[in-house]
Amino acid sequence: MKNILKFILVAVLSIGALSCSDFLNRPSEDSYTTEQYYANDTQAEQGVNYLYNSPWYDIIRFYIYGSETMCGNVYQGQSAYTTLTVNGTDGDLKNMAYSLWAVNAHCNTVINNLLKSEGPSEAKKKQCIGEALSWKAMAYFFLVRTFGDVPIIHDNTESIKAGDYNQIQKVAKADVYEYVIMTLEKAMELLPKNPYIGVYNRIDYYAAEALLAKVYLTRAGVNGSLDNSDLAKARDYAKDVIDNSGRSLTPVYSDVFRLSPKVFQQTGECLFSWLWTSDANYWTCQNSIQSDVGLVGFDEFGDLWGDWKGPTVDLQDAFGVSAADNPETRKATEKDSRRAATMMMFGDQYSYFWTDMGGFDFYRFFYDSSYSPNSTSGSWQCISGANYAKHLYGNDADHVSALGVHASNMHSQLPTHILRLSDIYLVYAEACVLTGDASSALTYVNKVRERAGAEPLTSVSFDDVWKERRLELALEGDRWYDFVRRSYYDVNSCIAELKAQRRSGYDGLGNAYSNYVMSATGDYVGPGANPWDNSEITYKGDMELVDVKASMFTMPFPSEDVVLNPNVGSDVEGVHVDVRETYVYNF
Repeated sequence: MKNILKFILVAVLSIGALSCSDFLNRPSEDSYTTEQYYANDTQAEQGVNYLYNSPWYDIIRFYIYGSETMCGNVYQGQSAYTTLTVNGTDGDLKNMAYSLWAVNAHCNTVINNLLKSEGPSEAKKKQCIGEALSWKAMAYFFLVRTFGDVPIIHDNTESIKAGDYNQIQKVAKADVYEYVIMTLEKAMELLPKNPYIGVYNRIDYYAAEALLAKVYLTRAGVNGSLDNSDLAKARDYAKDVIDNSGRSLTPVYSDVFRLSPKVFQQTGECLFSWLWTSDANYWTCQNSIQSDVGLVGFDEFGDLWGDWKGPTVDLQDAFGVSAADNPETRKATEKDSRRAATMMMFGDQYSYFWTDMGGFDFYRFFYDSSYSPNSTSGSWQCISGANYAKHLYGNDADHVSALGVHASNMHSQLPTHILRLSDIYLVYAEACVLTGDASSALTYVNKVRERAGAEPLTSVSFDDVWKERRLELALEGDRWYDFVRRSYYDVNSCIAELKAQRRSGYDGLGNAYSNYVMSATGDYVGPGANPWDNSEITYKGDMELVDVKASMFTMPFPSEDVVLNPNVGSDVEGVHVDVRETYVYNF
């Protein structure tokens, strides 16, 4: 319980009002107390701002590498995430748990502070409490999908008064889902219900409703078979968001992942996002994902180390491409724009990266030292044959051009979207398919595909929706949780798919690539310097999963928590709690 306890105490002792985001104004840094703060509507909003970034910071590595590696989307070598053998001592798992308990604790504290405040208008207090409740629900949604049964810390102050935090018990995951639903229902009572009108937006009624739809789809199978009433609620809530929120898909898929709010938020597609600041004076408020996933030399700060990790061969297979094929042939025949927006492959070019240099050229990056003097020139790094494109902002010139402010070492302002409208289209489609309405599902699967330039389908099955979710949301921290929710009621299919994945890399990529663009004297010439020859490229096949068990879809609690409280051990079942009787939002 060390992580849980720490954030029971820290959040109660803090005022919970320090804004860490410059997407809205930051409050004064002069000394103040809770009683002096929240004096007006502006300060009420400022007191919620940091819930959009700072407490979430330590989830990032699990989100971007851990979950994406477990689901088979990311190559990370022989790690415990690759083999699904993560234990309670893993640092990224521990930090993720630490982060989620922090979010819950800070949300509880912000809510209590707002309830005590007298300055803001009632409408603004309701809005801000609704936002905090929505983030609290999101934190518990991550917790229950990751760990299964988890404790419920409804109010930090009350937990401290009870003094039983070393004996606190896990709650059965079905009841935790009910708690998330109850929390979102309360948030929706409080949040404004205004259709999106093309301006930069905070969490509103429809964002909370979208999350509620996804929670119902997830909970539908939690008891071992699909619950049609939960599926119907997932379908109906998703359709209300689709029909009445005023939101639509951003016309160009790659624009969703750009820096400027004028680009990524132009249609309201992004429903929940971590909204970071590039201000180097604030740690944990910034986006540092590019450092973990970006190529050495991709920016000028010397803060990148992601060369050797990247999207798997299996994810490339899902997109219908291969790192072993002639890149010019691939580019000439490829239609689905999501592939290049998700992963860089040899030969790709990007107009939105390195804009001060006319765009980014992935032929030249590794093999033309005059073009990228800070890269590991002449040496292809990732043996899966691909690198991240999502979660990259580019170089400092790109950052300044989009936002008018500089990036710096491990600090960017690129938003991280964790719930998008396209996801809700697919939630709706899956719920429709599972309740026998494939024709309605087809419409929304094709809307997602058509935005990406992919051929529309003429019919749709569960497997089609399942695959479409992978292509649409790859590298966004979601796919592992698709496996988790499906494992509730169809674990054998999940095991079979994971065991069939190609999780290994290639031998011979570097030689084939360099030969294709380099002259015999070692000078960069470009594609076609020599004929394409992939005869020495071989798939290694040494990291495929052999043994997958149902228990692997639930992560263990951090070991230090279990030492302090054995009730959270993996072999301890959660207790049943009637959450609507036990926990009340009496505001």
